[in-house]
Amino acid sequence: MASLNFDNRFIRELPGDPLTVNQTRQVSAAFWSTVTPTPVSQPQLIASSADAAMLLGLTPADLQQPEWVAALSGNGLLTGMSPFATCYGGHQFGNWAGQLGDGRAISLGEILHDQLRWELQLKGAGPTPYSRRADGRAVLRSSIREFLCSEAMFHLGVPTTRALSLVLTGDAIWRDMFYDGNPKAEPGAIVCRVAPSFIRFGHFQLPAMRGELSQLNQLIDFTIDRDFPHLLAEPAEQRRALWFREICTTTAKLMVEWTRVGFVHGVMNTDNMSILGLTIDYGPYGWVDNFDLHWTPNTTDAEGLRYCFGRQPAIARWNLQRLAEALATVIPDQAIFSEGLTAFDEVFALEMGNMLAAKLGWQQWQPEDSELVNRLFDLLQQVEVDMTLFFRLLADIDVYAPDLSLLAEAFYRDDLWRQYQPACSQWLNDYCARVLVEGELPVDRVARMEKVNPLYVLRNYLAQQVIEAAEQGDYQPIAELLAVLRSPYTEQPGKAAYAQKRPDWARHKPGCSMLSCSS
Repeated sequence: MASLNFDNRFIRELPGDPLTVNQTRQVSAAFWSTVTPTPVSQPQLIASSADAAMLLGLTPADLQQPEWVAALSGNGLLTGMSPFATCYGGHQFGNWAGQLGDGRAISLGEILHDQLRWELQLKGAGPTPYSRRADGRAVLRSSIREFLCSEAMFHLGVPTTRALSLVLTGDAIWRDMFYDGNPKAEPGAIVCRVAPSFIRFGHFQLPAMRGELSQLNQLIDFTIDRDFPHLLAEPAEQRRALWFREICTTTAKLMVEWTRVGFVHGVMNTDNMSILGLTIDYGPYGWVDNFDLHWTPNTTDAEGLRYCFGRQPAIARWNLQRLAEALATVIPDQAIFSEGLTAFDEVFALEMGNMLAAKLGWQQWQPEDSELVNRLFDLLQQVEVDMTLFFRLLADIDVYAPDLSLLAEAFYRDDLWRQYQPACSQWLNDYCARVLVEGELPVDRVARMEKVNPLYVLRNYLAQQVIEAAEQGDYQPIAELLAVLRSPYTEQPGKAAYAQKRPDWARHKPGCSMLSCSS
């Protein structure tokens, strides 16, 4: 087995909690607390990602060794591991929530490999000082969803944390899935997450709110030095401005990517926003089946729709404003923040235009294209059209002789298909005329579209089928679905079942349409 080079800069260079007792408490003037994972009864490695293992210089066979199974389940530590949980705050559903922290995430340490840094973090390995009234555990259903989606997003080309392993604990966890007063026992599990950094907006907000300004300054300098080393070549007086601007631009690009593939995070609180512009904390997320800008997968958000599909970019900007307010307590130049937020707006508009042009097969976005795209979005929502299938099928349209029937497979309801055929046909004709203006070879248009429009995504019902199989002791479907999701843009022989639109039975089935934060 490969030897690991643990560096652990976060706990080496930032102030920690002097108390080592693992009990819920407010932690002041510190960014982390020492905490040891709580052992489980019967750890079993049921899935792993070879791609994520490679980042660490490991193989799937390495992860199956007893010492690794112990480390990935919280039952033991490898040499160099120094487990800890971090302290942060955040705005939840628009309201300041005070101290939050890693309530069920325990970092094992930071590994240096091939000149890159990777932090290993267990999710569901027991309580921490930040668990509040929770048990620090995670159930199998949510752990499968996080494991699969982390890797699916990476292969889609969306910035994300990664998932190394999925371990069944052998212990039952009580959860009230529907918040209806009827909890039940579910199998427990632990995911090992991997990322260059798990620092969030909330890490900066909490010391700012508490007036711990020396600690805030220390965290800013540490983050730039460790996670943004390319900025060290810039003059010291410019680094913080460039740093905030980069956070804004990477966040803008992330929102474009979520939109491109139809991903809805479900709970975009500031404590769930990565400083690196990564998708982080896969909770009640979902994938858009029938195109609907107002759809949210989160039952907690069903009434307010704060984090619905179409509002994600605006919420990201709102979260950046909250980060700016925190940083302003130690960075007096307000121009830094206005320029950063302006950069968010400019980059988002530019990248969104480029992304839409690519999805629709155009060489370049033109301002007048907005009208055609807005008409399309209105139709897709009114007619109940599958987002993923529509854009894949659109690539097959002969722009010289458009045939609307080739898109019929993407429509969910026959009555709406018939009712809106004239409007859809008119849009399709206008679309083809727009394509022909560029005079491009059809094969080039198709190639461009198939690079950005996936055929296979982690549809909610596919994840639920895998979960139900795993709860019956069958873990092979996890590996089978992961294998398909590793090549989302290429048609795979014999895998047509993974590319089908949501079946009727899944329209309102729990886990397939809406999810709670219970996990």
